[in-house]
Amino acid sequence: MSTTKRLISGTAASWAGIGVTMLTQIALVPIFLSYWDIKTYGVWIAIQALLNVLSTMDRGYNDFLEYEFLKLGEPNKNQIGYILWSGIFVIILVSIFETAVVYYLSFYLNVEVLLKEGKVEDPTLLNEIRWSLMIQWVIWSVANVIGLFSRSLSAFGYFPRMGWWNVLISISNSIVSVVIVIFGGSLLSANIGIGISSVSFLLLQYIDVQKLLNKVGVTSNRYSIRVGFRYYITSFGLSARYFLENFRQQGIRLIILPFSGIKGLTAFSTTRTVANVAQQGLLTITHPLLPELMRFLREKDQNKMEASFGTVWLVLLFILAPGVVVLQVIAPFLFSIWTKGQIEFLPPLFATLSIGVLFYALGQPAMAVVVGNNRLKQQIILSVISALVVVGTMFALMPYFGIVGAGIALLIAEIVAAIGFIRFASLWLPNSGLKWPVKVFKIALLSVLIAAAGISMMVYFPSVRWEIFSATILALYWNAVRYYRNMPYMAIQKINSLFKKLSFSIKTV
Repeated sequence: MSTTKRLISGTAASWAGIGVTMLTQIALVPIFLSYWDIKTYGVWIAIQALLNVLSTMDRGYNDFLEYEFLKLGEPNKNQIGYILWSGIFVIILVSIFETAVVYYLSFYLNVEVLLKEGKVEDPTLLNEIRWSLMIQWVIWSVANVIGLFSRSLSAFGYFPRMGWWNVLISISNSIVSVVIVIFGGSLLSANIGIGISSVSFLLLQYIDVQKLLNKVGVTSNRYSIRVGFRYYITSFGLSARYFLENFRQQGIRLIILPFSGIKGLTAFSTTRTVANVAQQGLLTITHPLLPELMRFLREKDQNKMEASFGTVWLVLLFILAPGVVVLQVIAPFLFSIWTKGQIEFLPPLFATLSIGVLFYALGQPAMAVVVGNNRLKQQIILSVISALVVVGTMFALMPYFGIVGAGIALLIAEIVAAIGFIRFASLWLPNSGLKWPVKVFKIALLSVLIAAAGISMMVYFPSVRWEIFSATILALYWNAVRYYRNMPYMAIQKINSLFKKLSFSIKTV
């Protein structure tokens, strides 16, 4: 499969994954609440949130090893096999220990506290909570082991195929849970059903993965538990970054609540959900692109590296930047319909969150370079600085600007993170015989600044917002065309090929 076809397939899988997630989070909620009371549904959500926290160390380890696989690449398949099986044995040992810990937390501690629930008087429900948590953890442990096998295949161009397996598992779990709930199933019944569904498909995925590993020649005759644990300890840095980013994304709610109350927190969270749609759309491009970018970095191919960067920035210039400008105009109307007029829409808050997404997109290529090469020190530094910026700025601004101050804090942190990643990437690339594409980056930056200025002026000068909107869109179009004309010839060829094949794929559906 060619690079272009892999990117199209990987992007399609990512879009499908987002679609399933949105369906699960939005469309299925009324179904669950029609058959369960709010407390049971709240426990269902809380268990998933708790597992997300408990699995942070495991996710950090798997991600770290995946980046190592991508750095090594196909020519070093023996080394990939050595690291893979070293990691597998460590994951199994760690999973056994973690399962014992989760069992202790579930059955010997007050599990309601962990789930942020009040005292559960019903012994049947309490028992269901405990066993549901255990079942979900066992599912995660199995998925974690098989997931590392599948991640090793990213170095051989199978990222899209593994992405489609994940989509299939998500669809199956959603269908199974809904069917069980509709037919009167309890919390425990739903989790048992998901467990059977997940493990069944994971075993099928494992069979497929083993066939592919044999095909590419990744063997299992060498491993070292000592090496595996050395990587595990090293990956703590990545896990620490995940903890800090989770605080930046979710922990800020603890700061918002005392300043703005539950009403302000609800308005902030709901507005942020709308703004994050654009960010999720961007990730459907950047995630499938990472394995290809790592191959170009390994081969020291400047033109292909710039083509990868160019794909992300092209989406930023032609779709994302104009898109958030358009959203600023139509969002108040859509927001009112979505929330049935019960939550106030604040244009300044939506503006700051939208501009933050643009700076996030601008820094994505640099972030891919730093993260993909496991530059843990730089990642931790930026995560700590960003977290401190968010907390400090929120305490400084929220007493005066309310939740808009929280939006400004997140925007400043996003700008700081983007600057940091770009700085670290531009310093690392010359050591690998490559260079940061300064010229096209400056053009991409200009589009972000144009969009930011236009959005800000529309908020504070609403009487002439249509004139500002028109001028901003025209300026963005002019700069996007200018960017396209300044891209390397190979990058233009690659992108033209991508869109031709994507167009053909859509027509044949």
